[in-house]
This record gives sequence, structure tokens and C-alpha cells, in this order.
Amino acid sequence: MSKKLGFRKALETKVKKSQVAAKKKAISIFTAMSVAHVDEEEAGSGEVRHVEKVLPRGDFYIGEWCDGLPHGNGKYLWTDGCMYVGGWFKGKIMGKGKFCWPSGATYEGEFKSGFMDGQGTFTGFSGDSYKGSWVMNLKHGQGIKNYFNGDYYEGEWRTGFQEGEGRYQWTNGIHYDGQWKNGLMNGNGRMEWSDGNSYEGCWEDGFPKGNGTFRWPDGSSYVGVWSKDVKEMNGTYNPSDSSTEKPDWDPQVVFSEYLKECKICPGEKMSILPSKKMPHWPGMGKGNDQGRPRRMSDGKLNCHSFSSDMHDVSAISEGDSKDDDDGIESLCLEDSTSRGSLPHFKTPTKRQGQTISKGHKNYELMLNLQLGIRHSVGRPGPVISLDLKSSAFDPKEKVWTKFPPEGSKHTPPHQSSDFRWKDYCPLVFRTLRKLFDVDAADYMISICGDDALRELSSPGKSGSFFYLTNDDKYMIKTIKKAEVKVLLRMLPAYYNHVRSFENTLVTKFYGLHCVKLTGTAQKKVRFVIMGNLLCTHYTIHRRFDLKGSSHGRTTSKPESEIDPSTTLKDLDLNYLFRLEKTWFEEFCRQVDRDCDFLEQERIMDYSLLVGFHFREVPTPLASGAVTPTGNADHENEEVPRLSQTGQDQLDSEPSGGSSIRLGISMPARIEKTVRKPECETQLVGEPTGVFYDVILFFGIIDILQDYDITKKLEHAYKSMQYDPTSISAVDPKQYSKRFRDFIFKIFVEDT
Repeated sequence: MSKKLGFRKALETKVKKSQVAAKKKAISIFTAMSVAHVDEEEAGSGEVRHVEKVLPRGDFYIGEWCDGLPHGNGKYLWTDGCMYVGGWFKGKIMGKGKFCWPSGATYEGEFKSGFMDGQGTFTGFSGDSYKGSWVMNLKHGQGIKNYFNGDYYEGEWRTGFQEGEGRYQWTNGIHYDGQWKNGLMNGNGRMEWSDGNSYEGCWEDGFPKGNGTFRWPDGSSYVGVWSKDVKEMNGTYNPSDSSTEKPDWDPQVVFSEYLKECKICPGEKMSILPSKKMPHWPGMGKGNDQGRPRRMSDGKLNCHSFSSDMHDVSAISEGDSKDDDDGIESLCLEDSTSRGSLPHFKTPTKRQGQTISKGHKNYELMLNLQLGIRHSVGRPGPVISLDLKSSAFDPKEKVWTKFPPEGSKHTPPHQSSDFRWKDYCPLVFRTLRKLFDVDAADYMISICGDDALRELSSPGKSGSFFYLTNDDKYMIKTIKKAEVKVLLRMLPAYYNHVRSFENTLVTKFYGLHCVKLTGTAQKKVRFVIMGNLLCTHYTIHRRFDLKGSSHGRTTSKPESEIDPSTTLKDLDLNYLFRLEKTWFEEFCRQVDRDCDFLEQERIMDYSLLVGFHFREVPTPLASGAVTPTGNADHENEEVPRLSQTGQDQLDSEPSGGSSIRLGISMPARIEKTVRKPECETQLVGEPTGVFYDVILFFGIIDILQDYDITKKLEHAYKSMQYDPTSISAVDPKQYSKRFRDFIFKIFVEDT
């Protein structure tokens, strides 16, 4: 313990000394120079020149300059001692460069828009180092990490954690080769100790779990099922040729003793990310003739043009971001002299859907649903095993429960009318919830808590109604008997698919139920509970439902009524989605796997739901602004500046790390596209070169429509009126091919 304290004190002393030295160096540089302005000896438009500038807050820039912004190679010094030397592009840190912290830590490698992105090496002040691939400040891809305590890891990373195949070597000689997940041994792997003992088999959350073999150097072994829970563990000792007696050895000693010194080192954390230090320049993206509006003391927006003087930088730098804190929805102004083609976002006046309160026509149905869920989820059951018997998937495997108003032995009294409740394949859906890491208590609170459900304003095209839980986590959809049959038919294949591919994009199903009202009506309401793909703390600014067909695939709303809650369609799409290389490769693989699965199950008419949050704040202009379906002159479009709120949200993600997954909270770029006026059914527009940073969400939805006789008749009828390739109702094989072809055109690798 005393050694650790001594080491920590030594590090703290080293950091303080380096920070003092860095600040002294910065002060000596700054005091020796006078403040220069951009407009002194102003060069012509597009001309690159060399400048030396001290900024009003004390920061210092020396390097190449073009159109009022750093452009080319340059050095930027912050007053706190941070320094960046390397490439710039139109005011953004871009290309190869080196960032130095006051502590002495450095990152040298590739940058994109201020983020460590590409190949690079981080060297910490404590002796930590990482060399490999980065994505948006996170270790992602292949990389080698040397820890300050002498440990070593080489292998795959995902969103800042070891994930995939990799080797970890401890200083005491122990090493592990195998699979990882979220920074822990997970999957199949082999650990060998310095004394020659080894364990090879399954791991879960850093410990042996499942089938595995422990071997001694003399050739003897213990083979069995491993678990920290003694009750679950069992196995057989196999002596070697040289030994015949079973040793006095308890396999639990592996958990209590052998793994004690196999802790994964947390590593050194960066004091501040380079992207948080990114300077904000006036007029970024439009030259220096016009900038963002600034809010005056009376709260009104002042829409003057920025001067090119560097003293304007202080109004929009890190320390003064009042405009940005209001968020994207609060900005709305008029400027008769400006044009822009960014969407004019409306402020959402209320949450989506209508609260189902007393007096609502479906109030009793909601109460029945909540009572049923509370009963079925809260009912005690056997220990869940992911290996299910085929009998669990039998469509006849269902449980009926009576709910009389006065209550019964198994059900509580309630204020609703008498009803019966049916659970379809309860063990399968209970296991699916475990597989999807859904806590039973949280699940019940979300659906059955004090807060009422919300009914979406209108039923879907199929006539189904949708309900959202108050926390937006879960969506409840009423479905037809035919859809129930489809889900039960494909349930075994669905279970195997989602178990095999944890990053699958297909809808997550958590429960399948039915409410049967007693009385003369004998009405049955069947519904499925699903995950809400767009449940996030980010505001979803645009959402698209994409199928790859053109007939009827445009929104029916007039342009004036389109807002962030509007679900747009294929012919409304005017963006390309650009994913980083490793994300793109995984996306392509997963779309192929999911489409193969749906094609084999004879499913069609599914779509890719895409929602995104602009990480940059656009300035919506009333004059010349167009809706997402329109096309304007993009050359004079204002490139939005990164909002402090959005930046803080993204920069806080690395600490969580695991919240970013394929299709969930993914940092990405989108590129604006335009369609040719003469081609009304053109699905993919022409790229314009205008890019925005976004947080992206996507998944495959509506996967319960099989190609039955109804769809075959629809296909035959519509084929006589329209181009057969443009309609939704086509054979599953043709549908899958068309869907993939379209998706792989609008999702591309970000080069």
C-alpha cells in the first residue's frame, strides 16, 4: 500500500512541475508578442499566407492562414500549457499532428475535426502508451497498449475497451489469449499461470463460466462446468499417467486465489480531450464575410456580419457559449440577405403521443396490459439457461390467467373489468430479456409503474396502434393474429440469430401477449413489446423509414408541417450516411446476416429506421430555408458550428464507452445530396460535398410480414399499374436484394 501511495505522490509532483513549466513557457511567449489582427495585410480570397497571432484570451497561433482561418500547417498554444502542432483545414484540426498536455502526455497521429481519429500513438505522463487505431477519441480497431504497471495488451478494441480477439500479459508472467468484451475476458480463451497451470474454455465478465478445462504441468486435468456459484459447478478430475490419486484440490480456488492477481489495469486517463480544446473561429465554413447571430443583452438575436478581427473569437470560444446552450431547437431568425439549405427545425411543443388517462377509450386496456405484465414478469421461474429445449418454442406453449375484478389466489383485485391474459412462449421471451440485458424490475417499472403509457396519434398503415412507455424505452404494438403466427413460427430461428449476433439490427422482442375481454364482445387484443430504437437523451432531428422502393415512398405531410417527429421516407431522403471504416465493414456484414435471416424466414416489407441528431448547430433561415425534401443551392449554405451542449454530450461518452454500439449512439458524418429535377423517382441523390457531424441510430423494423397470398395478390395487382421493381410487395428474395442494394448505396465508408 505504501508503495502505491508513494508512486501516486511522485506522479502528482511530476504533473504539477510540468504544468508550472508549461505555463511559464506560455507566458514568456505571450508577453513577448503583441496582438495581431486577421485583417492586417489581409490576403486575397483563397490565398494561403504565414501568420503569427496572439488571441485576446492569451492563446497563440503561428502557421498557415487562409480566408480568416488556420489552413495548412500550424501550431496552437493554449494558456493552460496545451499545444497542438500539425495540419489544419478551414479552422479545424485535421490530418496528421501532435497534441501535448501540460502533464507531459502526448498524442501523435491522425486527427479529424479535432478528434483523435485514425492511426496514432498516445504516450501518458505515467508511462502508459497506446499505439493503434482511434475513432472519435476512442481506441477502436487493432492496437497495442503498454500500461504504467508493466502489463501489456495487444489485440482488438471497440469504443475504448478491449473487445474481440486479444492477448493480455501481466507483469507476474500470467497471460490470457482469447476473446474479450467491454474490457473483460468474455467468450473462449486460455489463461496460463507462471507455474505452468492453465485454464482453457468459456469466460464471462472476467471469470471462467461454462465448459472449461484446468490443466497441470504433469498432464492431469479437471474438466467440467465452471461457475463462481458452487451449486452450478461440477466436473471430473483426470489424473495423468504419472499420478493416480486425486489431489486435495478444490476448483473454487481458481476464483478465490488464482485470479486474484489477474486484474485488468484501468490505465491512464486523459485530463482533457483535444476535441474539447478545439478553437471556434468566426465564420467557419463560409469564409469571413458572415457569421452566426449572437444574442444581445435584451435576449434578441443580432444578425450582423462578423468582422474579421480576432477579438470576435472571444465571443464564441469555449468560455462563452450561451447561444449554444439553448440548443438547436431554440434558434430561429430571419435574414433576407442570406440563404441556407439546412432543415428549419421546429421546437417540439410536447412529447410524442397522447397520455392514456382516465376517460381515454383504451384506459381499461392499458390497465389490463399493466396487470398482466406485472403478473407474468414477477412470477417466480426456474434459473434461466440460454440453452432452451425445443419444447419451449412450441406455439402451443402458452399460459392463460384469469383476472377477476375481486382478485384471486394468484392475481390482485383491480378496477378494470374481468379479463383473461395469455403469455405466448413465456420461457423464450424471459430468456430473450436476459439475453438483451433487460433487468426484470426495471422492465416492470417502465411498463407498469405509476406513469401512464402514451398512445401515438394515429395507427400505422396496417391498422396497428402503438404505445410508448413514459421513459420511452419500450414500444407496445397491437398486432393481428396472422402476425402472431409469423412470430411464433420464426421464434426458434430468431432466438438463434440474436444469440449468435449480438450486434444484430433486427427488432428486439421482449414479450408476446393477448388480452381477452369477457362478456358478449369476447374481444381479443394481441400485442408485442419491443425496444424503442430511438430512445436516447439526444434530440432526434430527422428520422427516415427506408425500404428501397419508390412507389408511394414520400411523406404525405405538407412541407410546413414537417417537424423532428415526422417519419420521412425513401423519396424524402437527401443525405448519404458516412461510417468510419471498421464500423462500415461491420455494418455491411450485419446487414447481410440479417437480410439472409429474414429471407430464409420468408419475411418482406421490412425497413431500416434511421434517426440522427445533429452534433452541430445549424442556423435555420426563414428566407430561403427548405425542408428536408427540398433542394437548394448548397454552395452558399452555412456550415454549422459545433454546439457546446452537443460537444459535451459526445465528449462524455468515452467514459461510458459501452453505450456506443452498431446502430446505437454512433458518431458519424452525413453528406447532403440533391436529386435531379427531371427524375422524380430517383432514390439516391447526387452528393454535394456538404458534411455534418451527427449521432446516428438505426435498426431493421417491421419484420412480421411474410409473403402470404394477400401480398402475392397485391404484387400482381400493382404490377399491372406500376413498375414491379418500385412497389413494396415483392418476393422475399427480390425484396432482400433490392433492400441491400439501396442500403449499401446510402451507407458508405467515410474516406
